[in-house]
Amino acid sequence: MEKIELRLDINEVNIIIKALSERPFKEVYELLGKIHNQSNLQLSQKPFEGKNGKPN
Repeated sequence: MEKIELRLDINEVNIIIKALSERPFKEVYELLGKIHNQSNLQLSQKPFEGKNGKPN
């Protein structure tokens, strides 16, 4: 299957997750897992930014 890459901020991803959570679990659990795995991978590769927007 052809894939696309989306560029979303964390708040937008949280809105998508919230909307998906209202669907039956058996319909969305694989998609939620993919979002979770990809988000964790990307966030673990990025230096944590403090309140001033600079890496700690």
